[in-house]
Amino acid sequence: MPETAPLASPDDFRKLDIRVGVIREARPLEGARKPAYALRIDLGPEFGERPSSAQITELYEPAELVGRRVLCVVNFPPMRITGFCSEVLTLGVYTEAGVSLIAPDERGGPKPGDRLG
Repeated sequence: MPETAPLASPDDFRKLDIRVGVIREARPLEGARKPAYALRIDLGPEFGERPSSAQITELYEPAELVGRRVLCVVNFPPMRITGFCSEVLTLGVYTEAGVSLIAPDERGGPKPGDRLG
């Protein structure tokens, strides 16, 4: 049986506020210890645009990220990374090739700010 993290309750999961975002800007994050991009993500009228850093350089180029829908945790405390303040956590999956972004399906037309439910 594979090793897993400790069991979480439904209440633990509900503590995470995960929202749909659309990447509006992507550029290399200068000075980062590990290659990363600085992203500006539109999270809808309630949250506005927020910065996020993401170590996704192995699978994505900045130009192809603009306009892409992603899922983000919006209720983590901000993290300072090499002078850059990351306010949301952009979700991805670790693969052998690099980090692959998690995105909502297009069906139903999820908009920036829609909450994972």
